[in-house]
Amino acid sequence: MKYDPIKSQLGVFFNRHPWMRIAFYKMLDLLLLRTWHIRKELKRWRRNQQEELVILDAGSGFGQYSHFLARMFRKSTIEAVDIKTEQIKDCNRFFDDIGLSDRVFFEFGDLTTYKRENSYDLILSVDVMEHIEEDTQVFKRFYESLKQGGMLLISTPSDQGGSDVHEDDDHSFIDEHVRDGYSIEDIEQKLGIAGFTNIYSRYSYGNPGKLSWRLTMKKPIQWLNSSKLFYLILPLYYLLVFPFCLLCNFWDVRKNHASGTGLIVKAFK
Repeated sequence: MKYDPIKSQLGVFFNRHPWMRIAFYKMLDLLLLRTWHIRKELKRWRRNQQEELVILDAGSGFGQYSHFLARMFRKSTIEAVDIKTEQIKDCNRFFDDIGLSDRVFFEFGDLTTYKRENSYDLILSVDVMEHIEEDTQVFKRFYESLKQGGMLLISTPSDQGGSDVHEDDDHSFIDEHVRDGYSIEDIEQKLGIAGFTNIYSRYSYGNPGKLSWRLTMKKPIQWLNSSKLFYLILPLYYLLVFPFCLLCNFWDVRKNHASGTGLIVKAFK
């Protein structure tokens, strides 16, 4: 199933005016459960941090998480890197339009080689590592780029059904993924090889989260891949399922899951 073309089409529509793009970001913050889990971890981490931080959004895409970080850490600098040059230009224009280009900026960066030694207090990587084959190289670059005591925060699919893969002969729901998901042991071992010693991993997307994901992401993407006519139906559909999915997200982020289709990983230098 192609995911990137759907994101691009939505991006073109909501990029017509800055307020539309901001509204789209806020809608994604509510719909996407991973954002709920990321917010939970960042709130805990922020308590013991200074106000002026240097943060890397590693694999910034449409800029949603850079905007999220800019609002959460209002006196910090956010550097964002991605390999898609058109998205980089687009994000720089948008953040300039909303008056944040003085502390949020985007540039080209291949995460397998990108390195700024001892530069970042926080590196955020959301739904990126499942797209990169050479993951151990990326983890090494992350370790070298963090300041001493800095944190790497990762959200990625797990091997417990991440990418909607449940059997050996299943294929990833998202065609752009190069791996179906990590086990906790696998990702912690690779982070350890990169140099990290303090690593904490937990499952996200337990039963409530999996149901929410199917309703808010899987079904709409399947429909949009089959016909563009579903763009007309989506507003009504989300109006119906949105309250229930919010409850599922709320419940998922407050539970400790023995298993789940997502992983939240924290690693400290």
